[in-house]
Amino acid sequence: MLVVKNLTKRFGDIVAVDSISFEAHEGEIFGLLGPNGAGKTTTIRVIATVLEATGGTAEVAGFDIRKNPEDVRRNIGVLTADIGLYDRFTARENLRYFGELYGLGGEKLEKRIDELIHVLDMGRFADRRAGKFSTGMKQKVAIARSIVHDPKVIIFDEPTAGLDVLASQTVVRFMKNAREMGKLVVLSTHNMHDAEKLSDHVAILHRSKLVTTGSVSEVLQRAGAANLEDAFIKIVGDDEAKSTERARELEQLAKAGKKK
Repeated sequence: MLVVKNLTKRFGDIVAVDSISFEAHEGEIFGLLGPNGAGKTTTIRVIATVLEATGGTAEVAGFDIRKNPEDVRRNIGVLTADIGLYDRFTARENLRYFGELYGLGGEKLEKRIDELIHVLDMGRFADRRAGKFSTGMKQKVAIARSIVHDPKVIIFDEPTAGLDVLASQTVVRFMKNAREMGKLVVLSTHNMHDAEKLSDHVAILHRSKLVTTGSVSEVLQRAGAANLEDAFIKIVGDDEAKSTERARELEQLAKAGKKK
């Protein structure tokens, strides 16, 4: 459902994503993990065709992000920590507006909106203006907005950041339900505890590079760790050590070159 091939993104001299490759499949939650600044959000923006790749490519539901960006957008939904609703619109009006942006309309769109209002239990506030909603209510509308076009791939970028327990549980329940419906859910987070509870497979990024990927049990076994947080620390620590050792080698080579 999602195939990333040597994906690279540069901003001038800065390499934000450095030739990463991984695959994720329908009916699973795939954890895209790493500390802040690892390249997770940039990777998501390139996959979602918000940013253009510098090198490599990715395919979403069989559509190439370079050759078929419109088809990619029809098959992908993205939910970020930035809820981004129009306060003057009701919940229903927000969903209608975003549905129309995806080319939906008429009875089909209204039926889809009614379905989402029911599934996410938004009936009591569906026709109230979003500006007066609680955080949990806004989060439900944001989830509905991101999937109003019924995408096959749903990406959550730090979706529970800043949310209270109840709002966070809304997001978690939805991710699990989406997996049961056969969707691919990509969870981008630095929270290893949440990732371990939810993810079937993971990819760990560090300093813009992919350092490991596999099922949670495979990553734990590979790192010799009891939990994903310990595995992450060990893997990233090893990567830091290799980077430091390589830097020393380059420094020694540079010094040797000067002597010559």
